[in-house]
Amino acid sequence: IATVVTVAEILKNNGLAVEKKIMTSTVDIKDDSRGRPVQKAKIEILLGKTANFDELMAAAAAAAENGENGDVEEHTA
Repeated sequence: IATVVTVAEILKNNGLAVEKKIMTSTVDIKDDSRGRPVQKAKIEILLGKTANFDELMAAAAAAAENGENGDVEEHTA
């Protein structure tokens, strides 16, 4: 669950996605060691593209082509 929430928050904070719907539920998973079903939490987050998604992706692609990836370059003398 933490990974799904983290990815959704990163996309929202970078202006790439808007949250449309969040659904939570439980699912039964058979525990092989105990031989009985165990309930696990499940989350579904439905995201949609923002209005400026294509512009942001084009700008990121252009920056990548120009080598502007934000990494620090190492120089040796």
